[in-house]
Amino acid sequence: FGNVVLRYGFNDGIISSEELSRFLFIWITFLGAIVTMRDNAHLGLDSVVRKLNLTGKKIAFGISNVLMLGCCVLMFYGTFKQHGINATRSGVTELPMSWVYGVGYVTSIAMGLMIIGKLVRLAKGEFKESDLIQVTDSEEDAKPHMQEAAK
Repeated sequence: FGNVVLRYGFNDGIISSEELSRFLFIWITFLGAIVTMRDNAHLGLDSVVRKLNLTGKKIAFGISNVLMLGCCVLMFYGTFKQHGINATRSGVTELPMSWVYGVGYVTSIAMGLMIIGKLVRLAKGEFKESDLIQVTDSEEDAKPHMQEAAK
């Protein structure tokens, strides 16, 4: 709001605001994905999993979590490989771009730890059958989960 007033009222503006908002949008998107994963609120199609028996649900749960863990490893590895390339500085704020894209480290580690925790709980048999479905079919179905998590 302040930048809009400065631009239209005084023909001036906060130079770094556009760049910082873009960088913070990257971070908030990735951090939101972590929170959404914690709350099992990602949208997905669970019609096949719902039709499986308990053993089938456990197997599907295990396979999907191992695949997601593999994706976390790839995200961490990709962020690591890009770290040197992203060591350049941004044009306006001169922040190291490795700080901006370093959210890949945070996301991959946080999600990876959550997945490992789920796999350990699965191996111990601590899941109820209803807990083995990790996605939500619609946004309306996700709202109670998000409201419950906010409490």
